[in-house]
Amino acid sequence: MQAELLIHADWILPVDAADSTLERHSLCIDRGRISALLPRSEAEQQIEAKRVLELPGHALIPGLINAHTHAAMTLLRGLADDLPLMTWLHEHIWPAEGRWVDTEFVADGTRLAVLEMLRGGITCFNDMYFYPEVTARITAEAGMRVLAGMIVVDLPTRYAQDADEYLRRGLELYEQYHDHPLARIAFAPHSTYAVSEEPLARIRTLSDELEVQVHMHLHETRDEVMQSLGTHGERPLARLDRLGLLGPQLIAVHMTQLEDEEIARVAASGAHVVHCPESNLKLASGFCRVADLLDAGVNVALGTDGAASNNDLNLLAEMRTAALLAKGVAGSAAAVPAETALRMATLNGAKALGIDDETGSLEVGKAADMVAVDLGNPHTQPLYHACSQMVYAASSNQVQHVWIAGRQLIRDGEPLTLEPDNILTAAQRWRDRIAEHSS
Repeated sequence: MQAELLIHADWILPVDAADSTLERHSLCIDRGRISALLPRSEAEQQIEAKRVLELPGHALIPGLINAHTHAAMTLLRGLADDLPLMTWLHEHIWPAEGRWVDTEFVADGTRLAVLEMLRGGITCFNDMYFYPEVTARITAEAGMRVLAGMIVVDLPTRYAQDADEYLRRGLELYEQYHDHPLARIAFAPHSTYAVSEEPLARIRTLSDELEVQVHMHLHETRDEVMQSLGTHGERPLARLDRLGLLGPQLIAVHMTQLEDEEIARVAASGAHVVHCPESNLKLASGFCRVADLLDAGVNVALGTDGAASNNDLNLLAEMRTAALLAKGVAGSAAAVPAETALRMATLNGAKALGIDDETGSLEVGKAADMVAVDLGNPHTQPLYHACSQMVYAASSNQVQHVWIAGRQLIRDGEPLTLEPDNILTAAQRWRDRIAEHSS
């Protein structure tokens, strides 16, 4: 068999049905896809590759999928810390966005986010922000995957004046990208408290017609739930259910306020949940019952949220926090083991985004979206179980190589499609402008 690239790694974690850890195996890439995964001894006899890459001490994993973020908000990182969600939003973040967010802001912020995420092993992200056409363009230019959200809120912004304009611009974006190999489009109504029922009903109809996901904050805080009960006489999840939005197309983010019957309803509906543990902890939003959701059969993925509320886009760290927090919430050290945490950050994310036939695991026929992590560092040695070390000990600076659709985007920790110096200069320029008007 011929191949473009043959990789020999000490460990391969394919995220398969058996949660395998393959030692001294090899993976072949041809025309952007995984063409073989087999023991090294067999690969050396059977594969004729144009290029061979030796990765001693490395583990090869599927590309990480950040299932919820606001990429351009990297430029607001650290602007307003240690505040409750609604104070943070209403008094700091939304005013700053109203003043500064335009196409230039989103382009520079997205480049910074893409640089950070690629260096941390993230190969795909699900975004919700203004000017998604800019996010899609910048991300695709870098060679990264994105599900860009057609943002909808009731309030007028620089981007759009009302729900009709948000949806019109979003549908234009969908037409532009619906056949793109890397960038895909979803609806992204912010929340039930920021989007009224008429636009939500339209989104439900359009989502069904176009067969695209609906990406939405839901049950993030107790205040959100109480506000919905006071205003509408029902909890936010019940509102979405009544409107027909609770189903396999829904990507529900946060979900820290769930009752037993709601977990059962989410499971029956086929909706996906994105857990953002570090953002939830920082904003004191509550605790997602991850173990209960998984036990009920709900697909749970991982997200970082935006860098303004986290304050990084480090999904390796998010895996560790998710696993540890789930144990504390469940009262069981066996809750969310390492293999489950890795699955949440890879294949479960792909399922939520509707791309699990293309990526999320290292399987023959899938796109070669892969990350090589050097586990030879002191804090990941000695190594008894590669997956446990990946989840509980590895850090993003151990990511050495990243491929998306077989194209290498990170080599020896350095980006091949981005210019870090220019990106950091632009970020500093924004910092100076924003800080001058925030003091």
